[in-house]
Amino acid sequence: MSDQGVGAHNASLMRQRALSRWDNEGGAGPDGPQADTTVVEYEVPMTRMCNAAELGALHIRVIALENLVISLLSMASDQQLEQAREMASYISPRPGFTHHPLTTHAAAHMVDLVERASRFRNRDASLKANLRA
Repeated sequence: MSDQGVGAHNASLMRQRALSRWDNEGGAGPDGPQADTTVVEYEVPMTRMCNAAELGALHIRVIALENLVISLLSMASDQQLEQAREMASYISPRPGFTHHPLTTHAAAHMVDLVERASRFRNRDASLKANLRA
């Protein structure tokens, strides 16, 4: 078998194994996996990202997560929003302790996320009111 044929055969095997796991959600059942299903016979080649690429990918993921949090907070109850604000004050520096800029910035960012979500709450409430009318 040529090298190209071996590669196609390996890809076909990998695809068959992945598809077979779909039938039982990777071995998940009421009692969990009954056998160790994490045996890897060969590694899938992955390219190594440089630091700039890793930081760029991480930045994209953080933006996506922030938008997801805003979306979820826009549907949160008033009590949950208050709890998020309280958590932000909890991570703020305590009296008598050194104010670390990253901690201060993180607390301010949490409050900002709650406030940005409130803009969507108001919009969603007015949209629902318009739909009812």
